[in-house]
Amino acid sequence: MTDTNTNQTWIILGASSTIAKAFTRSVAEQGAHVILAGRRMDDLKASADDATARGASAATPAIFDARVPDTFQAIIDLASAQSGTINCAVFVGSMPAQDAIDADPTLVDGTIADSFTGPARFLQMLAPVLIERGTGSVVGVGSVAGDRGRVGNYVYGAAKAGFATYLSGLRNALGRHGVHVLTVKPGPVDTVMTQGLGKQPFMTTADAVVQDIRKALQKKRNTLYTKWIWWPVMTIIKLIPEPIFKKMSI
Repeated sequence: MTDTNTNQTWIILGASSTIAKAFTRSVAEQGAHVILAGRRMDDLKASADDATARGASAATPAIFDARVPDTFQAIIDLASAQSGTINCAVFVGSMPAQDAIDADPTLVDGTIADSFTGPARFLQMLAPVLIERGTGSVVGVGSVAGDRGRVGNYVYGAAKAGFATYLSGLRNALGRHGVHVLTVKPGPVDTVMTQGLGKQPFMTTADAVVQDIRKALQKKRNTLYTKWIWWPVMTIIKLIPEPIFKKMSI
């Protein structure tokens, strides 16, 4: 992981999510400055107070909406005003049920903006700042759903697939300037987003995902599947021939 001291700034996009809150607690306890970005200012302020109590050198709430690019630059300016290393963790995303999207195709636009195009545009705007500093980390949270289009959530999966491909290119570009980019592909995590899905295989917790992210940052990993079992599972799923895959219900 990057140096863990008060000279670290972490921009946390989607800071109200369950995993983001666990990640915030982790870096706050290491003394980092956290910029908590999201749509719910009351929740962000509460998280900022908690981060300060846990040891963050500073905690700043900021409005961010992946569908409103006008909210992006102010966050980048806040981070740029700090000395030291700038990092960014992206936990933004939305996952409407596929049958809801089938009934209302306008939901496609928001799903893709939340899970792909909004975060990608923000990171593209942040990239020159990271290149100038010549250090830092980007954590982009995708999903195993992006590894192959499945009948139950293919719009969400398409958005996460696009984001993963973007992160791969960003890793190639920023890696030449000393910036590490980690793509995280969780399976089902016990969060608000997954409530109502019923029992899911290999479900994990937000704290376990954060522990895995920290280890992957320390080792400068490119891609992280969490739980690890999803790597062989998804490798097999990607190898299933299309004629057979079309008949499956996964």
